[in-house]
Amino acid sequence: MKIVDQDVVIDGIDKTILNALMEDAKKPILEIARGIGITGAAVHQRLRKLEKSGLIEGSKLMIDPRILGYKTMAFVGVYLDKAVSNPKAVNQLREITEVIECHYTTGNWSIFLKILCKDNEHLMQVLNKNIQGIEGVSRTETFISLNQQINRQIKI
Repeated sequence: MKIVDQDVVIDGIDKTILNALMEDAKKPILEIARGIGITGAAVHQRLRKLEKSGLIEGSKLMIDPRILGYKTMAFVGVYLDKAVSNPKAVNQLREITEVIECHYTTGNWSIFLKILCKDNEHLMQVLNKNIQGIEGVSRTETFISLNQQINRQIKI
């Protein structure tokens, strides 16, 4: 089965390569190649093609923030006075290191954030001093994550 989306064609071999690397980005290319029955050069060539297509955005090292003391994850809905405030607010949110995701949304909030803090007191400081101090932010609504149950990428 082939998946076609905007000139990007992914066949079964591409899927196998991508799934192996999504599971463990440090998995040796030669090990993946042997498992598929192709050469390491062929795997590299396919990866370059997928990178060039934009499907692969790069690779990154993932750390466990809890080891660094970040034990409180929260989601924050941000209400803005006016939609015109969005770009200015986002630029200021970029400066807050605890904000790890920021999304424009439909529905009640103008912006939806994912935040990592050391504890609830740290979260309260980030909300009161940083986020609610941004011009155009009228109020926020916060949800604290008790435990992340699913953490995965999209299935290919």
